[in-house]
Amino acid sequence: MKERLRQVAGDPSPMYLYTYSSHETEAELCRMELRALFSGEEMLLLQTPSLLISRRQISPDRSPFLSGRMDVQLIGDSVGDIAERVRSTRLLPEGSTFKVTYLKSGDPFSYEEQRALERHIGSRIKGKADMKKPDVTLGLISVQGTWLLGICHDPERAWRLHIHKPQNYSTGLSVATARSLVNIMAPHTEGIRAVDPCCGMGNVLIEALSMGIDIRGRDINPLAVRGARTNLKHYGYSTDLVILGDMNEMEGRFDAAILDMPYNLCSVISVDEQKRMLTSLRRLAPRSVIVATEEDVRIRVEEAGYRITDECSVWKGNFVRHVWLCEG
Repeated sequence: MKERLRQVAGDPSPMYLYTYSSHETEAELCRMELRALFSGEEMLLLQTPSLLISRRQISPDRSPFLSGRMDVQLIGDSVGDIAERVRSTRLLPEGSTFKVTYLKSGDPFSYEEQRALERHIGSRIKGKADMKKPDVTLGLISVQGTWLLGICHDPERAWRLHIHKPQNYSTGLSVATARSLVNIMAPHTEGIRAVDPCCGMGNVLIEALSMGIDIRGRDINPLAVRGARTNLKHYGYSTDLVILGDMNEMEGRFDAAILDMPYNLCSVISVDEQKRMLTSLRRLAPRSVIVATEEDVRIRVEEAGYRITDECSVWKGNFVRHVWLCEG
């Protein structure tokens, strides 16, 4: 792994180090989202379980699991290499204040050692240090003996405001889960037309819209449609994005879709109805994220002509959601 890291570090194109974290009940979803956002060719998952390196630049606000991004500026075999190169490298915009912080996700050092490393590098940077409110935070990290220094970007997490919707289902998708599913559905958002044909109160719609995705919603339940429109209006989105109707009667073609299957908690959906919904979904979109509480729905997904390319499970107590990324 260390040799692979050195090969990545030797590539002159921009490199980004990401930190991430998840609760154990969402660990599978987190990894599935990372696989979607960062393709295998672009992503290097490190032995340290909360770090990855990629050539792809993504805002850490995209994901509920990303906790930061460091734009790598300098790479060295030792902290001494970094210190020497800092003297001759312009790291800061003119007049900017800074601080250096050791990223705890890296190789372990004691508290005193981390502070000493920060001082060692900070004393060699041209600029004014400000430990309380710096214009730029520089991250220092050692990963398996390779040292990296770069500019840190922390997520603002404005999407957390979506937790406080005027309308919601107690069994509906959480904001974090909905946001992660959108990332799996559309890792590249530009030019994507998407649909949520069983949109409920609009949790997926709001997360997709906040990422700039062109998405439409539909639901057969008039109470759900009313609630979704209330939520959309609350966050400044058009209520025309949601219509009342049966997904099996939808026309048109979309790039991607998310289908959160009815849970059989408030209504019973027969196997034949599930088959019809999945067949309609495949007609609507070639790439879909399907969520169900029954694992045997997987069989009907494949019978509808989809190929499952990735999957995971998410737990909330004894309540389990199965997630399938499908192509077809």
